[in-house]
Amino acid sequence: MALSIIEDEYIIVGHGCAQVIWLKHQLLDYGAKLSKVPLYCDNTSVINLTKNPIQHSKTKHIEIRHHFIRDHVQKGDCEIQFVKTENQLDDLFTKPLARDRLNKLKLN
Repeated sequence: MALSIIEDEYIIVGHGCAQVIWLKHQLLDYGAKLSKVPLYCDNTSVINLTKNPIQHSKTKHIEIRHHFIRDHVQKGDCEIQFVKTENQLDDLFTKPLARDRLNKLKLN
């Protein structure tokens, strides 16, 4: 169970990274080779956590298996990029949105 929002989002980004790695390996069977696949995140603390290989006191309670994302960012398999909260496309599927925001996200 996550103890903070940062830890929770870190775990979610890690699961997304695992899916990206799986897709990259599947595409290799068809001859498509991808380099750094971008993963978008609106939490700068999570982005910094994935890029910093040093274990801090605030991250020591996170299970080792959740640091999967950090390893793959260092290897260059994926890249974490910042996206503003109002531009998060996954909000289309996860939140009730006002009509104007819904229309803006649909046009992106």
